[in-house]
Amino acid sequence: MNYLDNIFFAVILALGVGFFAMNVKKLIRNIKLGRDIDRSDNPGERWTNMAMIALGQKKMVKRPVSGILHILVYVGFVIINIEVLEIVIDGLFGTHRIFSFLGGFYSFLIGSFEILAVLVLFAVIAFLIRRNIIKIKRFIHSDLKGWPKSDANYILYFEVVLMTLFLLMNATDFQLQYRNFPHYIQAGAFPVSAVVSPIFDGMADNSVWVIERTCWWLHIAGILVFLNYLYFSKHLHILLAFPNTYYADLNAKGKFNNLDSVTAEVKLMMDPNADPFAAPANADPNAVPEKFGAQDVQDLNWVQLLNAYTCTECGRCTSSCPANITGKKLSPRKIMMDTRDRLEEVGKNIDANKGTFVPDNKTLLNDYITPEELWACTTCNACVEECPVNISPLSIIMDMRRFLVMEQSAAPQSLNAMMSNVENNAAPWPYNQQDRLNWKNEN
Repeated sequence: MNYLDNIFFAVILALGVGFFAMNVKKLIRNIKLGRDIDRSDNPGERWTNMAMIALGQKKMVKRPVSGILHILVYVGFVIINIEVLEIVIDGLFGTHRIFSFLGGFYSFLIGSFEILAVLVLFAVIAFLIRRNIIKIKRFIHSDLKGWPKSDANYILYFEVVLMTLFLLMNATDFQLQYRNFPHYIQAGAFPVSAVVSPIFDGMADNSVWVIERTCWWLHIAGILVFLNYLYFSKHLHILLAFPNTYYADLNAKGKFNNLDSVTAEVKLMMDPNADPFAAPANADPNAVPEKFGAQDVQDLNWVQLLNAYTCTECGRCTSSCPANITGKKLSPRKIMMDTRDRLEEVGKNIDANKGTFVPDNKTLLNDYITPEELWACTTCNACVEECPVNISPLSIIMDMRRFLVMEQSAAPQSLNAMMSNVENNAAPWPYNQQDRLNWKNEN
């Protein structure tokens, strides 16, 4: 590799990493649009969750077939890309297999990478078959159409190409080493490439070299493209699963949190000396009053927005949702996808208006998620339990329900009747307080 190649490599590396950094900055900006919430408690338990669930894939294997296949892809893809460090150094300085000085350990690494690459190919092909031939129900659900459906396949095709390029690169490299081709020092053990390499036996040295260089360049370029594709894909969870599991809610499932805005209102009402019409001390006169519940993505907290970006769109939540199973409109997966789509729309609005959000007459509620979907939820927590990366669609559903009830008085008739009974009879049932115990005399 000459100096022009080194310079060209440095340029595409800088462009790839720079574009990725720009998108990461935009991602963080969008997540910070959410309300503040403190998730700094119990760091030990949070680190354990991250290690067991994000790194250890603990919840994935609850469904063994997909879980084991996912682990093969996850472990293989991550470990194989350790070699990217060597490729980057070789690309910048014109060396060849710079870590070969590690000797036997290097041979072990390369051999492991090749075996893992074959296992990744096997798992990815199995995933393609499950999605496109067997057509497992949660992958052909009505909420997974268009881009989300195509995106899953694109990533799988991408992984097939990257693993194939990796193995062909090694096979031609092994062939050139065997021929003592200049610059290709003897390095590494190639258990898979040694089997593939004989197909190049009758080919001229320069032809083999061209194939090796082509695979090398396409492999590193493909990795940079894949890196930048993540922002636009559900596979962003590869990176975000770790912070998402760390900041997940540690409270018992089903515990209903109090709204600070409601607590403040109740305290004001209970204070006989308070002026209900007075503005709070040190209040910003231009500030918008805090809403009860959530109408748009800015009303959700930042962890909920992180959840939306982390969603794997695997559909485990929807396939376990009793409301969805019985034909209701609710799909927890769609709740998360809609939240992400709306958040992206808000982010693009801010970009287009030089850092300021200009009202667009749209909201997450109604324009993306309908009240019918929200009220179909039974709050059973099945979606939260099933999610392999600790996402909580239920928390978004409940915050939007709160807005409907407390801001718009738009609860279903059955719920309004129940709340009227509580107000008038101190019980959910339409009986006079004197008659509340009559049921015990019926037998």
